[in-house]
Amino acid sequence: MIAVIDYGAGNLKSITNALDFLRVEYKVTDKPEYIKKADKIIFPGVGAFGDCIKALVKKGLFKSLKREIGKKPYLGICMGLEVLFEKSEESPGVKGLSIFKGKCRKFKSKNLKIPQIGWNSVEIVNKKSSLFKKVDDGSYFYFVHSYYVDAVDKKVILTKTNYGIDFVSSVERGNIFGVQFHPERSGEIGIRILENFVKC
Repeated sequence: MIAVIDYGAGNLKSITNALDFLRVEYKVTDKPEYIKKADKIIFPGVGAFGDCIKALVKKGLFKSLKREIGKKPYLGICMGLEVLFEKSEESPGVKGLSIFKGKCRKFKSKNLKIPQIGWNSVEIVNKKSSLFKKVDDGSYFYFVHSYYVDAVDKKVILTKTNYGIDFVSSVERGNIFGVQFHPERSGEIGIRILENFVKC
């Protein structure tokens, strides 16, 4: 069973539609006990970093996620990726889950529309990744974000994308995955990412 984290502001309908299409068992939950019971975790999220962390703490999910991430496969989508890091420029003084060292930075170019909304390609850095099995380098995915992760450990970088600058668009360490784009809104290629995760 996959626990789909509901902290109050995720893209739950899109992700559950995708999981229904894949015919996998899941439970949308904000209960720590279901996270503990689950075989895998998917954290789809949108919104502000600080508000997200506050909601996770209030619901008892912050400690639960810290405890369970790494014990079982985890896929963080958008905000679900960003909270894996130590902090964000969006919410100074707020600590993330700190699974990865680094911070979330805001796009600063005056020539860019922020947030980035729409399709963009990814350069696969880790060609052996199980998450990107049968996914071509340069494939396009759907993005909606104003912040990007700046990972201290460059070994965790799975893909990069260019939007004014080259930024990290996904990470991987062991069975922990995080993607800045939205596979659940990226058509057939996004379904392939989710299917690969389900098979992890």
